[in-house]
Amino acid sequence: MAIEIAQATGKREREGSPWTGLWAVVAKEMADHLTSARMRVLEILIVLTAAGTIYGAMQNIRSTIGQDRFLFLKLFTTAQEPLPAFVGFMGLLVPLIAIALVFDTINGEFSRRTLSRILAQPIYRDALLLGKFLGALFTLALVFTAIWLLIMGLGLWGLGVPPSSEEVARSFLFLLVTIFYGGIWLALAMTFSIIFRQPATAALASLAVWLFFMVFWDIIAGVLAQTLMPIRFGFSEEYLKQAQLELGLTRLSPTTLYAEAILALLQPSIRSLGFILPTQLQGAILGSPLPLSQSLLLIWPHLTGLLAATLLLFALGYTLFQRQEIRA
Repeated sequence: MAIEIAQATGKREREGSPWTGLWAVVAKEMADHLTSARMRVLEILIVLTAAGTIYGAMQNIRSTIGQDRFLFLKLFTTAQEPLPAFVGFMGLLVPLIAIALVFDTINGEFSRRTLSRILAQPIYRDALLLGKFLGALFTLALVFTAIWLLIMGLGLWGLGVPPSSEEVARSFLFLLVTIFYGGIWLALAMTFSIIFRQPATAALASLAVWLFFMVFWDIIAGVLAQTLMPIRFGFSEEYLKQAQLELGLTRLSPTTLYAEAILALLQPSIRSLGFILPTQLQGAILGSPLPLSQSLLLIWPHLTGLLAATLLLFALGYTLFQRQEIRA
């Protein structure tokens, strides 16, 4: 990698911008990811998953053609035994794919002893780290976009009806939220790749964090809510405050933020992601879905949280990488 990056940026002066060589690193990282055997295996897994879940969903919703306004959105949310819905698979696959892409992105350079040669070229640490992150993020976005187009194409072929503009917009926003969600795990795995010199240790640490939020955090949030806000007198207000605290704690998990965001996008009938007030039930009783603008307002805090978590993790990794000593 050091030789190819040096050829792309060797004629630039060292005194230039700290982002000198950024796009050369991005292009090289994307080329490495897209041509690696690891990526081929992941792509086959995603395609088989998408094809299986969409085929099962189409079997269930063909009978409702002409009766439902959002048939294409049901392609993402409808399940058929024994397969879950497509969004359920994505909640599991996105972190695994993101971790698999970058768990060895920095410590692998240390292991191959190529990092010092890369930084000896007119490339700053800023450009190298950001280029590796953007290369993995663009690769992730390219793969998910291809899967999204595949699903839309299968829907057109299987259902025989075109999607409405709102369905296209909602499904495209689902794609963007999925990419943001993957960015969190990219930043986390890259940070562990900086902290640990062994790629296996970085991969295990990233998977441990994912399992913690996927399996254990909801249990811990329930216990913390009962401890911090105990029920003393049995009043309804006490139960409400405890439930609100538990809900707030569970939303510290990126998996919860992602699940609630895509739920509001792909199911327009969802009018609240928390406790439902009587005023929110008026439109639901009449069967009217929320417009796209209102659904976006509903999930705006979730999108902000996903983006903020990505930036914070990347900033942590950036700080640690700048302080590391790199020797030839």
